[in-house]
Formats: sequence, C-alpha cells, structure tokens
Amino acid sequence: MVTGVDKTLYQMVRDAALRYPGHLAYSFMGKNTSYQQMLRRIDAAAVGMAAQGIRKGDRVTICMPNSPQAVDCFYALNRLGAVANVIHPLCAPAELEFYLKLSESKAILVLDQFYEKVAALQPNCAIWVAGIREELPCLKRLFYKNTPTGDCRRWEQVCRSGKELPPVDTDAQSCACILYSGGTTGTPKGVCLSSANFNAAALQTLDACGFQDVSSMKMLAVLPIFHGFGLGVGIHTPLIAGAASILVPRFQLKNYIRLIRKVRPDFLPGVPALFDALLQSPKLKHTNLGFLKGIFCGGDSLPAELKGRVDAFLQAHGCKEQIREGYGMTECVSVTCLTPRFAAKYDTIGLPFAHTSFKIVSPGTTQEVPLGTEGEICISGPSVMLGYLDNQEETRLALQTHPDGKLWLHTGDLGSMDHDGYVRFIQRLKRMIITNGYNVYPTQLEAVLMAHPQVEACCVVGVADPQRGQKVKAFLVVKGQPDPQDILAHCQHQVAKYAMPKELVFVDSLPMTHLNKVDYRKLEEL
Repeated sequence: MVTGVDKTLYQMVRDAALRYPGHLAYSFMGKNTSYQQMLRRIDAAAVGMAAQGIRKGDRVTICMPNSPQAVDCFYALNRLGAVANVIHPLCAPAELEFYLKLSESKAILVLDQFYEKVAALQPNCAIWVAGIREELPCLKRLFYKNTPTGDCRRWEQVCRSGKELPPVDTDAQSCACILYSGGTTGTPKGVCLSSANFNAAALQTLDACGFQDVSSMKMLAVLPIFHGFGLGVGIHTPLIAGAASILVPRFQLKNYIRLIRKVRPDFLPGVPALFDALLQSPKLKHTNLGFLKGIFCGGDSLPAELKGRVDAFLQAHGCKEQIREGYGMTECVSVTCLTPRFAAKYDTIGLPFAHTSFKIVSPGTTQEVPLGTEGEICISGPSVMLGYLDNQEETRLALQTHPDGKLWLHTGDLGSMDHDGYVRFIQRLKRMIITNGYNVYPTQLEAVLMAHPQVEACCVVGVADPQRGQKVKAFLVVKGQPDPQDILAHCQHQVAKYAMPKELVFVDSLPMTHLNKVDYRKLEEL
C-alpha cells in the first residue's frame, strides 16, 4: 500500500511546508515563494472562498495558466473539501460553456486577459479575475498592466474577504479534482480524481525517480496545470516533497531555454514536441547540462529516432542521464509506467510503478492474453480514477472488475508485455488526436464542421507531424465551392487554436466500413 493516500492534497502540501518552511515552493517569472509563504497564501484563499460561499462538494473552475493563483486556488479548494474543475485557459467560448455547465461550477477563476470571453457567456456562477502583474517582482510590474475587468471581483479581493479560518477537510477518497479526457470513446469526459489518487501518483513518481531525497531539487513546470502530467508531476509531486516547482505560464522556446540556463533545474518533464524543439535550437549549443537529474517524456509516444537524438544531445552536453519515457493517462492522474534509469528496453515504455499492475487483455473482454501478445492495456492501482463525471455508462465501460476480483481501468490503448514486465505501447484503440501534448477530439470537431452550411460530410484524423507529433487534418464532402478560410473562420469561435485543422481536404466521398460508418483508419493511412 502507498503511504500518504489517506491524506488530502492540502494535508500533504501542509506537511511539506511544516518540514521545509524556508525551502522554495514555487517560482514565477523571477518571484520566489517559500513553503511558509505558500501555506499562508493557500489558507488566505480558503478563508476568502469560504466567505464567498464555497462549501464542501462545490465545484470551482480554474481557467488559468501555470501561475501562483492557480496553485493557491487548487489547494485552497481542497482544504475546504471543494472540487477544482481545471480547464484550458485558451479553450473556445463554446468549450468553456460546456465545461461550466457539465461541472455546475459555483465560480470560475480566470486570467484578466480572458475575462471578456467568460463574461460574454454570462455564466451562472461568480467570476474571479487574477492578473499576472500582482505576482511579478517589483521592477517587472512596471512593464505590465492589468486588463480592465469592470466591476467583477479580483482574486486578491477574494483572498482578503474572509476572517475565520475554516476547519481542514480530511476526506481523501471523494472527488477533489476534475480533469478532462477523451475517455474510451474520444468524446470529452470529466475525469473525477481524489486526493488519494493524486497522492499515490506523486509518491510513486518520486519513488520511480530513483533519488532518496529531492527536497532541494527543482522541477521546471512547463506542462499546463489542466493536464494530468502538468498538475500531477510538474506541481503536486515536487510540492509534497519539499522541492520547488518553477512555474512556466506559456511555452516559448527562447524564454524556456533561458530558464533552463538560469534556473538549472534538476527535473525536466515534457512532451516529444518540446524535446524536438530544444534539439532544433542553437541556444543550448554550448550549455553544459550536467545539472539535469531526470528528463521525462510523456503525453504522447516518444519515437525511437527522437529518443536516440535526445540521448546523444544530453551526452554531448555533459549530462549522464537518458531521457525516460513514461506512459499514463488522465484517468490515472498522469504516469503509471516509466523507463528505469539506465535500463531502457528498445521499443518499450518501461515498467509499471510499484503498487500498480498492468495486464493485457483481448480487446472488448476481461480475458488476459499470453505474454508478448497484443491486446488492450489495463491498469489497476491506487491512482485509478473514481469515474467519469455524471456518466455511468462510460464509467462502466472503462472501470471493470475482472475475475481476479480487482478493479481494472481499460485504457483503450493497444500494447503488449514481455517476460520481464516491460510494457510496449502500439497504438490507441480510441479515436483521439494528440498534438503538442494536447488532446483533440475528432467527433467534437466534426460536429462543428458539419454545422457549416456547405459541409455535407466530414472526417477528422490525426496525421504524423515531426514538430507536433500529430496534426489535425479534415476531409470534407462539400456542396458548391466553399472558401477554406470561411470554413476555418466558422470553427474559430468553437474550437481551441491548438485543435484547429491544419489542413482541409475536399473529397467527393468518404470511405465507409461494412457497418456503414466512416472508415477513419483508411483516411489516416492516406
């Protein structure tokens, strides 16, 4: 059993703050915050939100980049027993409206730059607005201005609005956070995760890192907070260990490389596209990277060719470590399987974490297949989700009790396992595109495209792209001679920028299966 899973997220971070009050907790654009200071900020946020009427079980949406306010709000909600509904700050208005309605949020915390997008929806919840300027060092504030947001309540006002510190909620088993995933069908689903899930994932990650004590180390947290990898590994894992999370609000290659050289982080998590971009830049040409102790890749498959180039690059720049590929999914918070240090096996994603079991079953069944045989990857362990938000049918399909009596998560991914326990990922059984580490749901985009008056039929697929991993490509059957730019403009209000089609292909018809469904796999092959 993993120790610590009986505590809440807040309790784990508070314990770290009591052990390491003077340690750096997080740094944001040059401004450092100690554990002692962070704990005071979290408590102030909890007091303020309680004064605003937030109670146990209430849901509050966090629509923020990686920032101090987002971190404070996340743990303060947990202190109250409330639920953090964490979403992409760049999501389109229609997506934002969907997430707010599905979660029935009582409030939303949003960056002032995106306030108008939220206000235009007239959501049935309170709007709290945070600004970057308040979290900058004094000199940097001179170059930033807050975006006007009318009469809405600022986050600083919320944090100052209460007086009485509410009791600490100690329920580690109930839903603490909602993140979003494609589930087993490729349709966006709210993944309900408990404190126990997050703590187990973080403790297992620390154990798999291979270091006895990481309390003086730094994690460069560029993966976004709405992503399980970003929130679970980039933020929660270091913050329960007394380590530092260097919060990066947006990935810009030039600034990211400057941070690497200045901060000299111990741990560097990222997606394949990020590491490929680092190799392309000449900015690290003469930089000694011997300070790196862990380089972790997740969010998408790491091509063997890219792994070879990254390892060679690290070695040439004084780093003795190799890039380590992890496998996981939002339904397990983040990583559940990782390449051991200096024990990588070609074409595998490593070994399952301690206290987590993998098995390969015949797709659509609970029957385990022989070692070396391809089948659906199933996972059982303490980080497996509670279920999908308000969707019993999807939960029933994903979480199944097998004949061994254990609850298993059916991942929708095809893989195999060898005699040494190493897992091989082959492909996704579910329809989902991953571009730059972000999930794109084809069925959602197809519905938007079909609403265009000149689109009669369509199919969205992901195709290989050396920079993004995959790019979004749409095949369209149309009437007349539509302007491609008009179709793209039609999508922009309802689709996030990263999910926009990079290419439109006009065809006379779409290939069909014998069940009279669009054969998207044939289009992927094309």
